Amino acid sequence: MTALPEEFARIARHFRPLAGPAGLGLRDDAAMLEPPAGRALVFTADAMVAGVHFLATDPPGLIARKLLRVNLSDIAAMSAEPLGYLVTLSVPHGTDDAWFASFAAGLAADQAEFRVSLLGGDTTATPGPLTLSLTAIGHVAPGGALRRVGALPGDALFVSGTIGDGALGLRVLQGKLDDPTGALADRYHLPRPRLGLRLGGLASAGLDVSDGLVQDVGHLCRAGGLGAVIEAARVPLSDAAREAGPAWLETILTGGDDYELAFSVSPERAVELRAAAAASGIQVTRIGRFEAGAPEVRVLGTGGAELHFARSGWSHF
Repeated sequence: MTALPEEFARIARHFRPLAGPAGLGLRDDAAMLEPPAGRALVFTADAMVAGVHFLATDPPGLIARKLLRVNLSDIAAMSAEPLGYLVTLSVPHGTDDAWFASFAAGLAADQAEFRVSLLGGDTTATPGPLTLSLTAIGHVAPGGALRRVGALPGDALFVSGTIGDGALGLRVLQGKLDDPTGALADRYHLPRPRLGLRLGGLASAGLDVSDGLVQDVGHLCRAGGLGAVIEAARVPLSDAAREAGPAWLETILTGGDDYELAFSVSPERAVELRAAAAASGIQVTRIGRFEAGAPEVRVLGTGGAELHFARSGWSHF
């Protein structure tokens, strides 16, 4: 019997165990996925490149988990539930089998946590840096997806969780900030996709915060043709972020890697929102408001003075 070429042997050894029924054992050219009855499909894709989205020295298992989680965060932002994912790996020539084993183990850990399975993908070698892409598929009630468009003047601006931990975690890993508990580095490596916070039909608009709070709230403003005010003192911080001190405020508000949700809710529905948050076990905090005017974000500091930053968030170009 002819032995499998190493590429296919690795797929069989490390990734076939991750495939659910829709993945067909990774033996065919494509998957076959049937959505739950009466549900609409939601698709998202994100790429990650070594030296841009993660450090080249990061453990493969953590890289895999971050790759899956940043995509699940987009599914959560649409108030959808995940079904499965496809992953494409472009790895440097000579990457050993132990790397693939660790990467697959990271995916397996998060598949169990988030109840998803691998549908398929591709592997290839590259002379360039490690480059990864993942497409996540979810489902939502027809018409129930939370979109970026829809915020209205007078709506309150909320965020989930805490802001700034991921951006500060990167500074820790770069040697620019102390992190005695390891909490900040952990948040950089392992985002917390806010699946389970049911915002469809409750929030009027929303998205996940990946490129910086100020910049991403700006997307809601442009989609809705209105302005927003963020009150810096209201932005929820972890104990580790507070310990970093006020000198890091700009990084916290513009640095990215939060993977929290930012969304608008009419004041009349605030009680319902609190109930939904309590049911999910996910913290939500009102940090500002939307208002009529130019589609821009104003950040107010203590005493109401407007704060100005060198940039509003991360840009890939």
